Amino acid sequence: MDDYFRRFEHRRPPEPLPYSSGRELVWQALATITALLGAWYIWWRWTQSLNHDALWFAVPLVVAESCAYLGLLLFIYNLWKDQPVTIPAPVATLHDTLAAGSDGLSEPDRPIAVDLFFATYNEDPELVRLGISDARAITYPHPIDIRIHVCDDGRRPEMRQVCDEQGVNYITRATNEGFKAGNLRHAMEQTSGDFIVIFDADTRPFPTILENTLGHFRDPKMAWVQTPQWFYDLPEGVTLTERLSHRLGRAGHLIGQAVERLAGEIRIGKDPFVNDAEMFYQVILRRRNRANAAFCCGAGSVHRREAVMEAALRSFAASVERRVIAAEEEITLTSREPVVDTGLLSAIRTEAVVAEVLAPYRFHVSEDIYTSILLHSDRERGWKSVLHPTYESRMLSPQDLLSWSVQRFKYAGGSLDILMNDNPLFRRGLTMPQRLMYGTTFWSYLAPLWNVVFLAAPVVYLATGIAPVSAYTLPFFLHAMAFLISLELAMMASTWGIAGYASKSSYLAFFPLGLRAIGTVLSGRKISFPVTPKDRQLGRHLRLVRPQIAVVVLTIASLLWGSAALVWADTGHSVTGVVTNALWGLNNCLAMSGIIRAAMWKPEAELTGESDQ
Repeated sequence: MDDYFRRFEHRRPPEPLPYSSGRELVWQALATITALLGAWYIWWRWTQSLNHDALWFAVPLVVAESCAYLGLLLFIYNLWKDQPVTIPAPVATLHDTLAAGSDGLSEPDRPIAVDLFFATYNEDPELVRLGISDARAITYPHPIDIRIHVCDDGRRPEMRQVCDEQGVNYITRATNEGFKAGNLRHAMEQTSGDFIVIFDADTRPFPTILENTLGHFRDPKMAWVQTPQWFYDLPEGVTLTERLSHRLGRAGHLIGQAVERLAGEIRIGKDPFVNDAEMFYQVILRRRNRANAAFCCGAGSVHRREAVMEAALRSFAASVERRVIAAEEEITLTSREPVVDTGLLSAIRTEAVVAEVLAPYRFHVSEDIYTSILLHSDRERGWKSVLHPTYESRMLSPQDLLSWSVQRFKYAGGSLDILMNDNPLFRRGLTMPQRLMYGTTFWSYLAPLWNVVFLAAPVVYLATGIAPVSAYTLPFFLHAMAFLISLELAMMASTWGIAGYASKSSYLAFFPLGLRAIGTVLSGRKISFPVTPKDRQLGRHLRLVRPQIAVVVLTIASLLWGSAALVWADTGHSVTGVVTNALWGLNNCLAMSGIIRAAMWKPEAELTGESDQ
């Protein structure tokens, strides 16, 4: 096992982002101003600024801006209101988690039983051993029955041996039907705990995970609690001074020191894949608590068994009924009989029951969010969820661009598949706030469609001199700059304490993977279920970033041509147009540079080893 991560054992997760009512008021005021200025800008763009001599260019750009503005409005709604950080007192017994008048209260009270599932397929058994050891150290202030299970879809003798040595239950099955979701379903059939905690093979829980989360289930409608995922092995990088000292000696040290005194600390190789999930968990998902729309993200989530099973049974019954109705309609249409014989209808129902799959976790590449939608839409039971703000486990991050791409393509493709085939925006049972929150997620995965336009626009102008706006004059800059400045201020206030530029750059540079995911779903091809590799995939991965490299090359080439055209050619370029699009294009190149560097990134230990050879 490549245990590179052992040198990071000393790291501790950050504290949850603190709540501030004053900062929230500032954010809401700035967000309101931004939304109004954005509407003013979009209206002006459509009505007064289009270049009618080049509508082939002007219209796609303004449509892209409109789509991005709609995404901004959804994002503002998502981030609108936060909640104070609280940790409920842990429940003492099972009765503390049940509703008044429920059947369970008639049974003798007892300690809570919790099943911990480690889902694994082909990961190193020694990696899973670390998670098991940490799980055995979990503490709780009341008597509790903790059962640890390793759910091995790889059917490996060495994994069974680790379980025997650790004294935990080993669960496997003959097939891999449903992949991880099927693995979890099979494990549920073999266990009986009141609550289920889902871990990935590399998840290492902290001792407080149950003590800090089970209190949420004092609410009998609480179906699951998602805890933030923390990647404790994220590269810290090296300072510019350290890197130049290593390469150039004393002279490099002096140069790096001088630069960092002026610009502040500059770190090279810090989290090159933008895996830090603090923005997602502490800002985006946490603020969905107010709408009861925090969805499950898999590892680190705690589930009420009753909720998962009941929702699965309801979905199973509804699917069977749909099959029966469809068959009944087909028979009446072909036979022209007004009704179907009851015996035949009974046989059809039996066949439908056999054909349909009872899946507590939907057999889907994004089984976590799919199951969340299923539970949230159960209006009769009114199941709830919450993003618990404190970090209760640690995990390993993708250590190369290939692993990162596998993971992100799976996220994007799975979400878009749900959007296309079981759109939650039209699903009965969801509240309007829940629809908007889920809509925000799915809309973000469509962004590559208009981000491509934003990447191409400065190249087109600089290469041809054709502008998408009627003129780069004062009215254009007044509308655009007022909106952009207010947007930056609003985002700064909403995410105070969390750096956002890397996330925004990654969002823009994601476009090739996003387009491929969109194309895969639209073509009807299934999204595969690959396991994200836990070991670093050696080598450089420049082939994965060819589109981003092309953006940089085309932007720089067009910039050189556009600058030269100002002096030597009569191509319609203007000074303001070239400067504006040059700045826009260079910002695009800066965003692309992050993922290009990630393709060539190697751990500092590997780089040092190479230099010593």
